[in-house]
Amino acid sequence: MPKGTDAFERKCEEVRGCELCKAALSPHPVVVGNQQARILIIGQAPGRKVHDTGIPWNDPSGDRLREWLQVSRAQFYDSSLFAIVPMGLCYPGKGKSGDLPPRKECAPRWHPELLPLLPNIQLTLLIGQYAQQHYLSHKPRTLTETVENWQHFAPAYFPLPHPSPRNTLWLKRHPWFEQETLPALRTRLAKCLQ
Repeated sequence: MPKGTDAFERKCEEVRGCELCKAALSPHPVVVGNQQARILIIGQAPGRKVHDTGIPWNDPSGDRLREWLQVSRAQFYDSSLFAIVPMGLCYPGKGKSGDLPPRKECAPRWHPELLPLLPNIQLTLLIGQYAQQHYLSHKPRTLTETVENWQHFAPAYFPLPHPSPRNTLWLKRHPWFEQETLPALRTRLAKCLQ
């Protein structure tokens, strides 16, 4: 471990050696950040490309997410700005209509150890229904209602739909997301990144 590595980075090294799901899939946990991070991104689970590269959000979903946030790749991958801790730390495999849901053992095992090591987090982005169901105790019934009512979870949380290209139809059906929600998100994010 290099000199100067913080407690969060040390815990990430431990997480990367996790084999809880070894019986079900090929483990390759993907988690990044350091104690200076101000924004926490909790999404579903790494996709196939992320699994292969070890770089979170290194796919079309990540491109759209960075566009939503209006941040560059350099900013997004600056671990002093962003920490990335998905619900499922490994690629869960392919299902009938996309990737399988995140593994259920990851978040209960690792989030309680990782998140307290991020003392500077000012905003947590909860991307997709799995993160929202886990972290929002009082939530509307659907992802759409949760995202539409993001103010109820401020200032700590900001719920978002998954930026997957598969959700393009959802975005077209809900123009308020790009017209109202994204500008509010960008304003909040800019304050956290100052």
